[in-house]
Amino acid sequence: MKPAVLEVMRMNRVCRMVLVTSVGSFILVIFYFQSMLHPVMRRNPFGMDICCRKGSRSPLQELYNPTQLSNTAILHQIRRDQVTDTCRANSVSSKKRRVLTPNDLKHLVVDEDHEMIYCYVPKVACTNWKRVMMVLTGRGKYSDPMEIPANEAHVSSNLKTLNQYSIPEINHRLKNYMKFLFVREPFERLVSAYRNKFTQKYNTSFHKRYGTKIVRRQRKNATQEALRKGDDVKFEEFVAYLIDPHTQREEPFNEHWQTVYSLCHPCHIHYDLIGKYETLEEDSNYILQLAGVGNYLKFPTYAKSTRTTDEMTTEFFQNISSEHQTQLYEVYKLDFLMFNYSVPSYLKLE
Repeated sequence: MKPAVLEVMRMNRVCRMVLVTSVGSFILVIFYFQSMLHPVMRRNPFGMDICCRKGSRSPLQELYNPTQLSNTAILHQIRRDQVTDTCRANSVSSKKRRVLTPNDLKHLVVDEDHEMIYCYVPKVACTNWKRVMMVLTGRGKYSDPMEIPANEAHVSSNLKTLNQYSIPEINHRLKNYMKFLFVREPFERLVSAYRNKFTQKYNTSFHKRYGTKIVRRQRKNATQEALRKGDDVKFEEFVAYLIDPHTQREEPFNEHWQTVYSLCHPCHIHYDLIGKYETLEEDSNYILQLAGVGNYLKFPTYAKSTRTTDEMTTEFFQNISSEHQTQLYEVYKLDFLMFNYSVPSYLKLE
């Protein structure tokens, strides 16, 4: 038996109500859980309309009332419970429930045909998941996700996000659509973002916008060239920038190193499925199976030789002081707790 299914099951099929109301130009998302019982029209990835057979069920019905209980369904219930418990445990110390603006919903991609909402998290296979969503929503325009260029997958107009809907429409989709996201060990994701954005010469826009700022604030006696280009940021400088109170007051983190807690708001929006980078293929294909397209579409996976690993992350943290490690952990603590990632063994927390 796989280690993941050895976790203790706490099945809970109680429906929770959701309310989305307008407060001026704001949106307050409270919570929702469960689907409406009605047949749906689905469209397969190759553009052929498929009318669900009589008695067929929506993704939410398949998930919460499975015809056959599987270890995978149990595992995802455990993950949902972990998020709920963490939100509840940290409600006292966290800020008062805040309202979500439309801008907070810009990471939630909507698939109308299959009644799904995907919150994308950069550096957690989001390029491939955006490709898959383009196949699912393309109405036959795309058939193979890997034929879609990576840069095209990130063109905002190619996918519709929840913030583009009216408040009643948002309410309906949060209530009836299956919502999912993918997470990754927080510091591995952070190192992956650093390597991609600050060590690759082609990322000049990041060097100019963030690199020059980091060098100016964190490097003593920086050369004029370094201040102008910002293309040689050290990981230690990047960490110092992230934990600098001035940084957090100035503007929100860039999405590539922003916490999942802040990107997808899992304490305000109830996610039905929480996939993990560590079980990416299995979790992804389970979602596609629930959506009724598993026979037509598989999640694209391939071994990427440059992928950031746990061993690589350990090396990057060797030169980070215990004080800075402790401060950085506090920034990402909720992500560690919420998604059940243990404190890394290499950390020297004070």
